[in-house]
Amino acid sequence: MKYGICTFPTDYSMPTAELGPAMEQRGFESLWLAEHSHIPASRQSPWPGGPELPQMYYDTLDPFVALSAAAVTTSTLKLATGIALVVQRDPIHLAKEVASLDVISNGRFMLGIGGGWNLEEMSDHGTNPDTRFRRMRESIAAMQALWTNDIAEYHGQLIDFDPTYQNPKPVQKPYPPIHVGGSFPGAVRRAVSYGNGWMPIWGRATEGFSDQLSALEHACKDAGRDRSEIEVSVYYAPGDAEVISSLIDMGVDRLVFGLPSVNADESLKILDDLQKLFQ
Repeated sequence: MKYGICTFPTDYSMPTAELGPAMEQRGFESLWLAEHSHIPASRQSPWPGGPELPQMYYDTLDPFVALSAAAVTTSTLKLATGIALVVQRDPIHLAKEVASLDVISNGRFMLGIGGGWNLEEMSDHGTNPDTRFRRMRESIAAMQALWTNDIAEYHGQLIDFDPTYQNPKPVQKPYPPIHVGGSFPGAVRRAVSYGNGWMPIWGRATEGFSDQLSALEHACKDAGRDRSEIEVSVYYAPGDAEVISSLIDMGVDRLVFGLPSVNADESLKILDDLQKLFQ
């Protein structure tokens, strides 16, 4: 079992350049950073986590910038987006950011992706919420072409560009692992189709989770893939020892604990408490 931390980096939380080394010292494997470019004032889309949207959603830093800061102060910690809102980003630019961060970190980056829940936010970016999952699939395919071909082109319904050069290529070959965030069954279909991992949030449509893992295994077989090719990383905020034990027994590959956007003293105490759960 691998253990990670997911957080919203802000200007009032522990800087990622300090958080990364602290995590390495305590045996954590990966740091995952959330993303929201902005929060529309209308607030029409309900937050899946409850009635009140936490302040950190309004205040989060860009994850690629914050992860770059962690990259230069760590040597083994894996760095990931949890998740990047691919449908709100230009895929050519995003491909450049992913490759750049993989180079800076010497091959330690993982690309966590998702379609998002805030329909007004994605609409502000010119993305049609009704076709966002098609856009996400095409964006990944377009970026894979950019990462693996000296001269790349892509022609989809929503993403289209002619032959082009883009360097540098990622350190990891053929490209950094792609972890698809979201609930069963949609996110599982996407992960098996074009990903290397599935990242559900514990407590959101995870009833009968062992059955969902079985369905993942069957979906892999149907697609000609091995279940070991899809890492299951469960985001689990509370950190209850009994739940952790049950998830280990079910064969989950990684637990990613939620870290509040708090200062260094509070963050270090939480890291110490979480470390006791797995060491």
